[in-house]
Amino acid sequence: MSNTPLKFKGVPGSPYTKKMLAYLRFRHIPYQLLIGDQAASLGMPSAKVDLLPTFYLPNANGETEAVVDSTPLIRRFENDYQGRQAIPSNPVLAFLNYLIEDYGDEWLTKAMFHYRWHFAADIKMAGTILPRWSGIQSPEEKLVAMSDYIAERQISRLYVVGSNDVTADVIENSYKRFLNIMDNLIQKQTFVLGQRPSSADFGLYAQLTQLAKFDPTPAQICMEQAPRVHAWTDIVDDLSGNIAADSDWMNVADIKTNLGPLLSEIGRVYAPALLANAEALQKGASEMETTIDGQRWVQPTFVYQGKCLAAINQEYQNLDADSRAQIDDIFAGTGCETLLFR
Repeated sequence: MSNTPLKFKGVPGSPYTKKMLAYLRFRHIPYQLLIGDQAASLGMPSAKVDLLPTFYLPNANGETEAVVDSTPLIRRFENDYQGRQAIPSNPVLAFLNYLIEDYGDEWLTKAMFHYRWHFAADIKMAGTILPRWSGIQSPEEKLVAMSDYIAERQISRLYVVGSNDVTADVIENSYKRFLNIMDNLIQKQTFVLGQRPSSADFGLYAQLTQLAKFDPTPAQICMEQAPRVHAWTDIVDDLSGNIAADSDWMNVADIKTNLGPLLSEIGRVYAPALLANAEALQKGASEMETTIDGQRWVQPTFVYQGKCLAAINQEYQNLDADSRAQIDDIFAGTGCETLLFR
């Protein structure tokens, strides 16, 4: 791969933009971030689904195409660029990395979306700043109109991601437990899988850039409950100086002790959500309903998260028999074992 900078469109308020920025910095991959209308002014193509970040990459014919979705993008870059890999070579660690990254991308984002558009102070903050990130030179009257439009549109979409009066307590309690789990984990090892970062770190970090650092309500909770996590988020922002030695990955023998609480949280909340969603999709239902953490959970079905469950199982099936046995042992009693279709 050449040293030509990767071009992509994103904004600071997008957790997934932050995820990819931190990943690229750690990997020492040159990039060019396009903000506002810069991508359009350069004649960049549009993605089939307009999501951030959007990368502009060559396809099989050498033509530039717009590509989205951070998880497969990271796997593509892991193959295209050598050195300082963010996915461990050990298959057991690599599988856990995949699951934890997915949890960050697909469950923690519920907390991010919920806090941002559920509480008045957070709505005001996001509504005011988000349009200015992408239109810093726009006239004030246009920014005010955009603020109202963005807030109204996002609040109306809360139900889609699972934030509603029924699910609010589950989301908020899970976020608070996660903060305690992360606080304890990073006292044992700097990153999720040891002393060097993995894509799982970037997935969790991405949501924390908003939850712990930007949105007033969850940021205050983080500062009061787990200021160490606030500080960790700052550290992960730029890990270009991390040594990233092969010996810095954690020992498989330490997984149960160090990652047990995080895996139990994933099994407690994310696993039942994925399973109920998959069942509802199979039945052709437009809504899923289940019990999570002892409380009723209801939200529209989500096709993409059906694909997430299938991908987790494909990653599991791709493991050799010994690695699958190790995962089975690690998952036993955490609730994560329910995710695997044997």
